[in-house]
Amino acid sequence: MTRGSNVSDAGSKQAEKTRGFFGRIALFIRQVIAELKKVVTPTRDELWTYFLVVIVFVVAVMAFVGLLDFVFGQLARLLFG
Repeated sequence: MTRGSNVSDAGSKQAEKTRGFFGRIALFIRQVIAELKKVVTPTRDELWTYFLVVIVFVVAVMAFVGLLDFVFGQLARLLFG
């Protein structure tokens, strides 16, 4: 971190304190819009790949939880009759 960036950070914090309520809201809206401009829409192939990855992961977690449920159910049946 350079000395110059510390000065600008201090200046921006002071400028932030001097902004009014609506000024802070406007700044927030501008920052949200700037971030949304960076969003890239996935292509159809990427979207299909992401969809399949999520479905496979969910099925794997369901199988794992189902297996744990079965094992603990059998264990409880053995212990408690």
